Amino acid sequence: MLGSGDGRTRDLVSTIEGSGWDFNMSRHPYHHIEAPLGPRYTVYNRRFMCCTFDETSTVEGYWKLRRSVGVLHTGEFPIEFRGPDAERLLDLLFIKDITKLRPGRCGYGVACYHDGGLIVDGVLLRLGPDRFWYAQADGDFYSWARAHAVGMDVDVFDPQVYVSQVQGPDSMRVLEAAAGRLPDPFGYFGIATVNLGGNDVVISRTGYTNELGWEFYTEPDHDPDAIWDAVASAGEPFGLEMIGLDSMHIRRIEAGILNANSDFDHTMTPFDAGFERFTDLESGDFIGRDALVGASRGSRIIGVTCEAEPVIGGQLLVDGKRIGVVTAGAVSPYLRCGVGIIRTDQPGVDAGLVVDVDCVDDQTHAGSTATLPLYDQAATIPRGKLADIPER
Repeated sequence: MLGSGDGRTRDLVSTIEGSGWDFNMSRHPYHHIEAPLGPRYTVYNRRFMCCTFDETSTVEGYWKLRRSVGVLHTGEFPIEFRGPDAERLLDLLFIKDITKLRPGRCGYGVACYHDGGLIVDGVLLRLGPDRFWYAQADGDFYSWARAHAVGMDVDVFDPQVYVSQVQGPDSMRVLEAAAGRLPDPFGYFGIATVNLGGNDVVISRTGYTNELGWEFYTEPDHDPDAIWDAVASAGEPFGLEMIGLDSMHIRRIEAGILNANSDFDHTMTPFDAGFERFTDLESGDFIGRDALVGASRGSRIIGVTCEAEPVIGGQLLVDGKRIGVVTAGAVSPYLRCGVGIIRTDQPGVDAGLVVDVDCVDDQTHAGSTATLPLYDQAATIPRGKLADIPER
């Protein structure tokens, strides 16, 4: 089994004194600011991303997201595509019609192998007519993109950009205070450039939480200390703190946001993963299209709620027979129950089905399948249309 998955132990990276082997792993520009808080890292795209801090509990971080504002310096890996054939290449690589994405907007980018199996997902930012960043999830995409660029007039390269997320109901107030104004327009999945601490910084209305939020992109010529001072000073009146990925993990399960290579992988098609709305079979000859034309429809991803925390790799049972496996699990402080994402063995499992779920206490607990997202299914919170702050 890859990963611990037993619900009791796991392996994370911490900082120790001395020199030695840590090649092919990258610290982000804000590592030295995180270090005093006791970060515990996972390696994501060969970059460190903090899962938890000794100074802040996972539950406290979760409530920051729900009630005020938190920041995560992520391991997302932006790849730059620049040149006259940038759009042409991306339209080949992604299953959605990229030609419809306007400059100044983001899109959800999903890539497949020729057999229709999923490679990775991420956020595609169109910075100009012939310039894009693809902030990919953890996965094998960079070399795939470069290999398919042969013969095209496009440069595909690592711009050494690092992504940070500012998420929560107070996130836009923090942005306004840090930048001196709110960009206009700056709608959901929009892009803008603002001045943070004397640096012109690209930001996007995106995130991994389904909370109101934005992301900022630190480039090699930026002064990260000045950027952080601007964000931290602006966020101080709102209680802004750095939080770990574990806090966002709870929120992303509630929101039904999938993680590449755990919730879905190369054995699944976009239809299996519930990505049918991102699949444009009529848009052109993208990689994997021929296989997807004849692929079966129907999602194999569904949520579950239960009496305890579902264990990753655990079974979902009906009358003692397995119908799926747990790919993500947590306890939701807001819903006050165990929550999880399930990969079913076959499509067509309905919400509301009474099930038994393997949980972290080595017991099987009663539960029910549920539609994802588990609440706010119209995504009114990240769009700024709902500002209901939950009580703890």
